[in-house]
Amino acid sequence: MSNRFPRSVYARGSEPDPRFSLANERTFLAWVRTSLALLAAGVALEALQVPISPGFRLASAIVFVLLGVLAAIQAWIGWARTEQALRENRPLPAPSTGVAIVGGVIVGVVLLTLGFFW
Repeated sequence: MSNRFPRSVYARGSEPDPRFSLANERTFLAWVRTSLALLAAGVALEALQVPISPGFRLASAIVFVLLGVLAAIQAWIGWARTEQALRENRPLPAPSTGVAIVGGVIVGVVLLTLGFFW
């Protein structure tokens, strides 16, 4: 088991119930899907002819792309922190970037709305 990647996760504690590790993996994949959707939204805003003021459209696209990157980072860090907690029989950590992502989505939507009516 010592050759599993990342060692910083698998070298700790003992093997948890496989159901919990698999649930953690599904959560990781959900964050990855969220990341891809946010990135796609940002790219689509600039690639398609959306009838929104160009400045607001660009600002919103940048917000969505940055949120997509943040969600991908959350996927990896969240998976590792949760897997370590499972292996060490500790309480599970809360998502560290959830509030930032929700806030960013709100900012992106507000920018789109302003750009639509501007």
